[in-house]
Amino acid sequence: MRTYLERDLQALSSIHWDWEQVAPQLASVRHRQGLLLGRIESLAFEANRELTVGTVATSVVLSSRIEGEMLDACKVRSSVARRLGLNVDGVAPPDRNVDGVVEMMIDAMEHCEEPLTKARLIGRHSALFPTGFNNMGPINVGK
Repeated sequence: MRTYLERDLQALSSIHWDWEQVAPQLASVRHRQGLLLGRIESLAFEANRELTVGTVATSVVLSSRIEGEMLDACKVRSSVARRLGLNVDGVAPPDRNVDGVVEMMIDAMEHCEEPLTKARLIGRHSALFPTGFNNMGPINVGK
């Protein structure tokens, strides 16, 4: 007793194609399939970038809150998006404090497997205090 698959395969083997007629149509379908797959990948890439911005922004806001620093979540999100090269039209630019915290956090995330060198530590300290002052007075960056 033959299976349905065996019967269908035998029936297909008896079909003859006029490749001159089928090839252009098949090429057109494959081209459109490629365009569709490209769009799907682009959407997935954009969604992934948005997810990354949201995750990093949330980490920055919550980590700063632990230190008693209440950062504006919209400004943090804007700073993260700009730092990752995303379009942030129509969003108020964040202040230097927010940019510094975002820069330090992204550096920590991107280089978490590397040793924390003195130069990187001073760079992070400089990012946190770009003016050399905090609300209590002057800061000796790197000391």
